[in-house]
Amino acid sequence: MDFKLSRYNSRQLWFYTKRAFWILISWVFISNTLFFYEYFTLKSEGILSSAFDFESSFTANLIVGVSAGLIGGLFTINLMEQWLRRHVFWKALLYIVGTYIVGALLISTIGALYFNSQNLGVPFYHPDVLVATQIFFSTWLFLKNFIVWLFIVIVTLIVLIVNDKYGPGVFPDYLMGRYFHPKHERRIFMFADIKNATGIAETLGEEKYFNFLKDFFRHIAPAIVQTRGDVYQYVGDEVVVSWKMKQGLKRGNAIQCYFSMQRIIKRKSYKYLKKYGIVPEFKVGYHFGPVMVGEIGAIKRDIAFSGDVLNTTARIQSICNELDVKILASKEFANIAYKLPKGVTKQDMGKEQLRGKAEEIGLVTYKKG
Repeated sequence: MDFKLSRYNSRQLWFYTKRAFWILISWVFISNTLFFYEYFTLKSEGILSSAFDFESSFTANLIVGVSAGLIGGLFTINLMEQWLRRHVFWKALLYIVGTYIVGALLISTIGALYFNSQNLGVPFYHPDVLVATQIFFSTWLFLKNFIVWLFIVIVTLIVLIVNDKYGPGVFPDYLMGRYFHPKHERRIFMFADIKNATGIAETLGEEKYFNFLKDFFRHIAPAIVQTRGDVYQYVGDEVVVSWKMKQGLKRGNAIQCYFSMQRIIKRKSYKYLKKYGIVPEFKVGYHFGPVMVGEIGAIKRDIAFSGDVLNTTARIQSICNELDVKILASKEFANIAYKLPKGVTKQDMGKEQLRGKAEEIGLVTYKKG
């Protein structure tokens, strides 16, 4: 494995580790909140008996919360998310239900073994503990926990699915209705377009070409997510990505996205050659500026951007072929995006007249040393 690939894998590992960490924190917080709510409710009603052991009960609940967060964050949620992407819904649902049942039984067993071991004062492998644990699975408490955690898992999946649709970090804004009324934002945009898409479509045929696009968009998705980009829309063979200014400029994220995409496609080139006989090449254009952003649509709601910056970015990308480069950015953007990814340098391309623009615009390209 070369150094560049190692750096990409480390970014990918960091992304999933960070996501797993927040799932762990969230699930432990929810688990403890529910525990204390039930505890104080039962205590205020005078239902708790003198035999209730707060310490062992809380520890058992904490073990369940941490176990669920670790297993769910590192494995289960990622598997469920992948199944929803790659399989028809009914098949993905079967996989998800089966995995949840296995996970729930495993985590409940861990918690019940600890609690019964503490309650009976014997090791967790003692026959009396094993019998008490077996009985636990026929109680109302297990059924209640099973349903509550099923709801937690479903809500987590919904958040991840919404993030997939609108981009990471957009869900809180969407939930709070921040885009219900149009608002001004300054954003960075990248238009990425597959080269010779018409010729590839004619060669592959409609169905195979559709799968070709589907694979391409799926493969470059990690590069977009890991650089904090939001997919605005897919238009045929083109994807439009945007960044909030702070996130796009940090560590050269916006520019890094292109080079990460290139690295991914290069790494998967043998799969494309085997499956389609061709490796996708693409060109990108960058620009930034003010836009209006807000929810739009009645039958199907979406978050939409409007502003001259989108037209300018599209036209910058469209002249990549004329200048024989794969990446172009406005000089205006290059001046503010001074923090570049490691090993990347910019090269001045002079000024060009963009279609529909009265004045020429300065352009730069980027190269990896």
